[in-house]
Order: sequence, then structure tokens, then C-alpha cells
Amino acid sequence: LLPNPSKVAKPQHHPALALSDVSGWWSALGQREGIAARALEFITLTAARSGEVRGMTWGEVDLATGIWTVPADRMKAGREHRVPLTERAIAILKGLPRMEGSPYVFAAPRGGMLSDMTISAVMRRMQVAEEKAGRPGYLDPQIKRPAVPHGLRSTFRQWTAEKGYPRDMAEIALAHQVGNDVERAYQRSDMLDRRRHMMADWAFFLLGESGAKVMLISKVSA
Repeated sequence: LLPNPSKVAKPQHHPALALSDVSGWWSALGQREGIAARALEFITLTAARSGEVRGMTWGEVDLATGIWTVPADRMKAGREHRVPLTERAIAILKGLPRMEGSPYVFAAPRGGMLSDMTISAVMRRMQVAEEKAGRPGYLDPQIKRPAVPHGLRSTFRQWTAEKGYPRDMAEIALAHQVGNDVERAYQRSDMLDRRRHMMADWAFFLLGESGAKVMLISKVSA
């Protein structure tokens, strides 16, 4: 007899990075060292969830085609998800050390999976650095709280809307289910090639080069 909790409780949104702060934040992130900083870069470039990146294994990555395939058992929706990788994303992967005995791409010091707190700590330190310099830092423009890693997905989604990218393509990039059961039965394409264009454009936007020509990766040597 009780209503659905989602209809009673107000949704708690993760603080997101303002579009106007993106290029400055991205530049500051690039100056930070460590595996967690590189993981955060990869999270941003792919618009993936933290857990998907932290659990990423080398066996899921095809550097030759520039595709990361997340198996269904690691996805929230329980469906395999293909992620097109940009030049910077591939460069990050190629620059990572491979820890013997660990399958993880972004391995913790002892070879296990990085913790979510380790990724979040990078953003907290970046915020603290801004505040010590007398600046407000990277605040969500609506709720005025410091941005967090998961909020980067909201930033990406806002950017796709501002750029006029198709809703379905943006939602697929975020690994959200699109349409009802009937629609999904007929629409089986994951728009990989079109998403490759979009993610390359997003990578340029992170650099503050939104008007730059998008260069696509047809094949990248391993």
C-alpha cells in the first residue's frame, strides 16, 4: 500500500562540474601524478562509472581498434557495453605500468582494484588547492557543492544536450537503457561509430578546443 520510495524521496544529485570550469579543471587534473589521477582522466574521457573503470581489466581492451568492451556482469544494466576510445584515452592506457599478477588496468599498489575513495580523493585535493589559492573551486552551479567523480557524467550529458547530439546516442554513451522493451528489441545498434565522433569532440572540449577538427581513430597500433 505504500508508494514507491522514488516518488516520495527527492533524488540526490551528485554535484557536477560546470561546463565553464571544464577546461581549467581538466588542465589541473593533467598536472597531477599517480594512477588515481589517470583513472579519473579516463573516467572523464569515457563518461563511464567509477566502478566500471576501477574494475577494468586488460582483457577488456582492444588497443588496435580503440574499443573497451565492458562485460555484462560488470554493467549496472546487465548488458555488454562497448566504449570507443579517443587518442588521449589510448595514450593513458599505453602509459600505464602493467603489474605482474594483476589483471586490472588501474591497479592499486598491491595489485587489487582501486577504491572509490581513492578516485574521489583526487577531486577533493583539487578542490582544496583551489580554496587555498583563494578561489571558489569547482562547484556545481546549482547546488554550490564541490563536484565529485560521478557528477562528471552529468557534466557530459549537459554538454551533449548543449551540442545538440541525439538523446539516444548520449544515453547509450552513459550505458543507460533507451526506450521500452519493444523499442530495444528493434533498435539493437549501439551507434559505436557515431559515438566515436562524439567522444572525440568531447575530448577536444575538455582541452578547451571545442571548435577544433575532430580526428577519428580508424586503427591504432597496439
